[in-house]
Amino acid sequence: MKGCVIRPLLDAPALRKNPLGDLSTRELLIYVPPGYEEREALLPTAYFLHGYAGSALQWLNVSAFCPNVVERVDFLISSGQLPECLCIFIDGWTALGGGQWLNSVAQGNYLNYVTQDVVDFVEKNFRVHRSPSMRALFGKSSGGYAAWVVACHCPEVFGHIAAHSADAGFEYCYLGDLPKAAEPLRQSGGALPWFEEFKQRAWATKMSSTDFAVVNILAMAASYSPCLGMPLNLELPMDFNTGAMRWDIWQRWIEKDPTRFVPLKTEPLKKLKSIFFDCGTRDEFHLIWGARQLAHVLKEQGVPHHFEEFSDGHMGINYRFETSLRYILPRMQAS
Repeated sequence: MKGCVIRPLLDAPALRKNPLGDLSTRELLIYVPPGYEEREALLPTAYFLHGYAGSALQWLNVSAFCPNVVERVDFLISSGQLPECLCIFIDGWTALGGGQWLNSVAQGNYLNYVTQDVVDFVEKNFRVHRSPSMRALFGKSSGGYAAWVVACHCPEVFGHIAAHSADAGFEYCYLGDLPKAAEPLRQSGGALPWFEEFKQRAWATKMSSTDFAVVNILAMAASYSPCLGMPLNLELPMDFNTGAMRWDIWQRWIEKDPTRFVPLKTEPLKKLKSIFFDCGTRDEFHLIWGARQLAHVLKEQGVPHHFEEFSDGHMGINYRFETSLRYILPRMQAS
């Protein structure tokens, strides 16, 4: 690489004393473009949010023949194809494998962590612009979901968002996993005993083929239907003994679906400088339908945006960040 990656530690006030006991001190990965130390110019910033079951370190994953996102950024900037920026890769791992980057009594205040703690740390320690028009937020999957949340509820922080294959259209992407989670939970006697067994099993050997659907539903419930005092401080949208839907809990999930809250927040979205989002037409979690609904709403409401469909699934699509970076970074320079 022509640039470099530094790994400072941030003790995030928003994550202190979180209910899962996760560390509040997190390592940030920060890509610094070549020549940064020799120049006094302020840089725009691009913040990246990973998907569920990820961490900041996943952005450095080595894959045969394919560059990771940091390597793609470095090539585009060092070759002059994109303007320089500082790239910040944020860690959102939790004991449940992550979440949706929301404030939750079941997990911690991850929305505040991103929009307050991380941004404040970066702007106090690096030569960067402090204007929303010079900050961009990129996310994939759960990170893409968070990009929509931040855009709608904190439009004063980031002037540009890119949401890749974001969780949206909850009936399509979550309902199918509820029965997959119900039977293991029934056999274990509930969320807490299942989770304790799961941790021991995963540590001793590895996750089983049925584990992901269960822990994913628990993490989503911790994000969408937290409830202090319940096992794991969450409520599930189904009765795991009978499989019956708990429609009052499911309604709490639905209210946090971008296809529901984005139509109510189009005025804040109109304040953004850039909205980019995409989804694969073969997405395994059927997220293309939520993306299409969002594109329709934004068009109907006159919200400027750029939406793309591409022929691929949900996994192994880091190359799509090149498309969003090419769209957003030049627009930051012009802001």
